[in-house]
Amino acid sequence: MTKTRFSLKSRLGSFRYAFRGLGLLLRNEHNSRIHLFVAVIAIAMGFTFKIDLREWTILVIVTGIVFLAELFNTSLETICDIVDNKWNEKIRNAKDYSAAAVLVSAIISLAAGGIIFIPKLLDLLR
Repeated sequence: MTKTRFSLKSRLGSFRYAFRGLGLLLRNEHNSRIHLFVAVIAIAMGFTFKIDLREWTILVIVTGIVFLAELFNTSLETICDIVDNKWNEKIRNAKDYSAAAVLVSAIISLAAGGIIFIPKLLDLLR
């Protein structure tokens, strides 16, 4: 493998691929748009209720985990489809595991959002 010299320009240029991946995710994966919609609502609620730094930190982490899980799930599904586009039980299981990771991360995110926002919403009703 040939080593190339470090170049700030090429490092910055590599971000283009990462942003392209995010764009592809949002354009092609319906669930990612749902996650984005919920994240925007959570962020708006954070500003509305003036949540503290600890709550913002939790919100950022769980939101990031959901998008990471969705990106890994989509990557794995894409690779699996290239490897074998016919029905394959092992590939089905791998895809189901990665989809379950997205589901678990979304449930954790909803639980964290509930812990942060439900008390604040209840205070409004009092």
